[in-house]
Amino acid sequence: MALPTPTLDTARLRLRPVADTDADDLFALNSDAEVLRYWDSPPWTDRSAVERFLAGSRRMAEDGTGARLVIERGSDQAFLGWCTFNGWNPTFRSASLGYCLSRTAWGQGYATEAAGALLGWAFGALDLNRVQAEADTRNGASARVLEKLGFVREGTLREDCIVNGVVSDSWVYGLLRRDWEKQRTLG
Repeated sequence: MALPTPTLDTARLRLRPVADTDADDLFALNSDAEVLRYWDSPPWTDRSAVERFLAGSRRMAEDGTGARLVIERGSDQAFLGWCTFNGWNPTFRSASLGYCLSRTAWGQGYATEAAGALLGWAFGALDLNRVQAEADTRNGASARVLEKLGFVREGTLREDCIVNGVVSDSWVYGLLRRDWEKQRTLG
C-alpha cells in the first residue's frame, strides 16, 4: 500500500518530497564529516550514494513504510536538510523518526520545527500510537531536539554502532500518542 509523501508548511519551513533535483544538496550534506560525525554510517564519498538515497525515498513511499522529506527555509527555499519517518508498522501503529540538517541550519530550532511538523502529520494521518528515535550518546543537540518534542529517553543501546572504527552507544527515545496530545494541549 503506497503512502503519499506530504508537503508540510510551518512558520519558517517547507517540508516536501525528496526530488531528483536535490541530488547535489543531498550529496553535499551527507558527505560532510562534521554533519555525520554521530551518524551510523560514514560520510558519502561516492555519488552513487545519492542514487541509492533517492531510490530508497521512492521505495519507502511506494511500499508504504515511510516518508522522507527535504527541509527548505520558507523565505528563500534554501536546502537545510531532510527528515524521515520510516519503519511504519500499521499493526503496531508505530514508526521511527530521523533527521539530518546542514551545519548552517544548526542551533536555530529548524530540526525541532521540522520534526514537529512531521510528527503532527504522522500522528494525525496514520493514527500512530508510538514513535521511536535514536541519538548517539555524544550528540547532546539531537537529544535536546527529541526532548523538546516530548520524547522520553527509554534506554541505551550499548556499542550498537561502529563507524570508521569508532564504537559508540545510542540512546533510544520514545514518544507516545497520549504524551504528544497532552503536550499539544498544554503548549
